[in-house]
Amino acid sequence: MSRLPRPIKIVPSVLPADFANLGQACRDLADAGVDHIQWDVMDGNFVPNLTFGPDVIAACRRHVDLPFEAHLMVTNPGELAARYVEAGCTRLIVHAEACLHLHSTLGAIRELGATAAVALNPATPASAVENVLDLVDMVLVMTVNPGFGGQAYIATMEPKIARIAEMIGSSGHDVDIEVDGGIGVDTIAGAARAGANVLVAGSALYRDPAGLSHAVAELRSLAEAAR
Repeated sequence: MSRLPRPIKIVPSVLPADFANLGQACRDLADAGVDHIQWDVMDGNFVPNLTFGPDVIAACRRHVDLPFEAHLMVTNPGELAARYVEAGCTRLIVHAEACLHLHSTLGAIRELGATAAVALNPATPASAVENVLDLVDMVLVMTVNPGFGGQAYIATMEPKIARIAEMIGSSGHDVDIEVDGGIGVDTIAGAARAGANVLVAGSALYRDPAGLSHAVAELRSLAEAAR
């Protein structure tokens, strides 16, 4: 079964934003036309960095109406899931590598009232998600190793994106493919051509001299043209 094209979504990572003004940063991103906002939650254990706790996200929730998703780059994400749902995240992304019982963790997130998604590090094969596609609304393919923003895009992940697109098409499930890591004007077309429709960008948005709105529109146009 072929996979029909899905709407392109541009999703910002707030890692490059001014942490002292995150509420305003969220409003600026909403005004720029992004589709939702991703919070890169890092625990200093699963990845070598510390970022946002649920209280920070909850404080920003009232500033915008856009959906929030939490990318939980943490050990034992199931233990923290409820806090991030309470903070206002409607989708939780967990790493297959961090879940001893991935199927159970995804089911528990759904029971909390959120949608569940699963992320794969670069070295993790596509087959790791084959048997949980019925539990997720999105698969995230990491095109950098998680932990820090501003890394270079790993183009050799594109065949994995294409393989996951084939798996989803064959399964008949309603699942998006997100790509995170090094997405910018020079790389977004490759990811979209491979099958991704949700593109996470951080540094590329904030370094555009023409501003956030221009950056979002340009990335969306490039991704749509690539398909």
